[in-house]
Amino acid sequence: MATTVDRPMSAEEKKVIFASSLGTVFEWYDFYLYGSLAAIIAKQFFSGLDEGSAFIFALLAFAAGFIVRPFGAIFFGRLGDMIGRKYTFLVTILIMGVSTFIVGVLPNYASIGVAAPVILICLRLLQGLALGGEYGGAATYVAEHAPAGQRGAYTAWIQTTATLGLFLSLMVILGTRTIIGEEAFADWGWRVPFLVSVIMLIISVYIRLSMNESPAFVKMKAEGKTSKAPLSESFGQWKNLKIVLLALFGLVMGQAVVWYSGQFYALFFLTQALKVDGATANIMVAISLIIGPPFFIVFGALSDKIGRKPIILAGCLLAALTYFPVFKALTKAANPDLFAAQAASQVVVVADPAECSFQFNPTGTKKFTSSCDIAKQRLAGASVSYENIAAPAGTPAVIKVGETVVNVKYSAEDIAAAKAKAEEKLAALNAAEPKDAKAIEAATKSVKDLSNEKAAGAALLASNLGAALKGANYPVKADMAKFDKVTVIIILTYLVLLVTMVYGPIAAMLVEMFPTRIRYTSMSLPYHIGNGWFGGLLPTTAFAIVAQTGNMYNGLWYPIIIAGATVVIGGLFIKETKDVDIYADD
Repeated sequence: MATTVDRPMSAEEKKVIFASSLGTVFEWYDFYLYGSLAAIIAKQFFSGLDEGSAFIFALLAFAAGFIVRPFGAIFFGRLGDMIGRKYTFLVTILIMGVSTFIVGVLPNYASIGVAAPVILICLRLLQGLALGGEYGGAATYVAEHAPAGQRGAYTAWIQTTATLGLFLSLMVILGTRTIIGEEAFADWGWRVPFLVSVIMLIISVYIRLSMNESPAFVKMKAEGKTSKAPLSESFGQWKNLKIVLLALFGLVMGQAVVWYSGQFYALFFLTQALKVDGATANIMVAISLIIGPPFFIVFGALSDKIGRKPIILAGCLLAALTYFPVFKALTKAANPDLFAAQAASQVVVVADPAECSFQFNPTGTKKFTSSCDIAKQRLAGASVSYENIAAPAGTPAVIKVGETVVNVKYSAEDIAAAKAKAEEKLAALNAAEPKDAKAIEAATKSVKDLSNEKAAGAALLASNLGAALKGANYPVKADMAKFDKVTVIIILTYLVLLVTMVYGPIAAMLVEMFPTRIRYTSMSLPYHIGNGWFGGLLPTTAFAIVAQTGNMYNGLWYPIIIAGATVVIGGLFIKETKDVDIYADD
């Protein structure tokens, strides 16, 4: 058992933490810019798809960076265990920074067609590979400088970097939006935060060049004890592989989904499901991110005293038990009109299940032509939550908004009657004094849409559904006059606090689970599989579940099930590590 050392940080230790953390903040900034701008990137690079599929596919491109993180962990972890911690994550910051800068100058879909999203995804893959080598190096580097008994407190500083990187990305985005305006930002200004990253790249490289190698690695290298085959030692021997698997399923996968639910999914939920404008949503999340980071240190230090395991698993358990009521409370606070409308007038799709396809079109080639598919596409595009009711076979789908029934497909006679009515309305508006220019413009557009043979049915559906939703008081967007800022901030801060519980102690625990000679490799893989696959795929998977089921809360089942599974596996099989001597097996 290691001897606990309780003393102030030395100047050298402060430098180690500062240098590791600051460089990592910038790297996370680069990585999370994409997530913060997912809605805009969907329009810029996936404009060839329908609205719902474009956003989901943009999230899939976001997730691409996470999918390859384990491969980056394997490649760079091996380098870190063989040649050193310092130079390995110097390379990772260069790859990350250059890839981010290129995104800022990449032509969009309108300019170069399908090549734009292909190149974008390739750049995301490079970013993911780089990040796969980053975290293990930074966490290992700091932990190997920390005194026994204070590794939780020391490594918790590294845990703040992801949140601070996200916060920094939101601040640069908000600043740019404020200076140039929303229209210009959506058109070209979104590129500015990516281009600004080159300044951070220069600072990060300078910082990392000034760092010294980990003393534990230097000692091991001098003694000739470094691993010549860290991959086979880590994953080819059952005693180590077993620990890797337990770390993944009993700790990291739960930590990952809580992290992404509390920060990214909450942001997407505000903008997509609750129709809060992007600037306001970013500000609310940013405020919670200002409040939250000190608790990484609090829970990291607390884990030095009571243990890592109980804090991490308690955070996962709270998430699994409270996500549904918390996100429903978020709906009520952020968009009370939507909350009230859902309670008073539920939207239902009544359709033959055989007509209903899986609502995901990543390639843009699938055509949704059945009445059920058209109904669901229309509601998903409008971000309207709905329930499904099975209808007898062969029955055309209808949408019910409360007691109002809206047909999905229309005959030529229906369209002709609607057009005649629209023409009468237009004539009356033109004859009226004083003239209502906006009403005339809308009526003119309605007549034009109904005159287009191919688009007339869709136009009539849009008109009738829009009228039904308006009649049931469904808001087109959140009313900011009714937006409860205090409650929203409290809810978002609670979600961030759960993040700090699961994330604050995890670096120390992962470091303590593996010997020095294979530590970089062994801890990196479960961390990046957990965060890259289970966590990184959360927004995509959750919104795909929502698109398929219609219920905007059903996406929460993904993090709830995974967090719950982590509590069970971790509770039964994970051993506490806070008193472990991390050099005992050297």
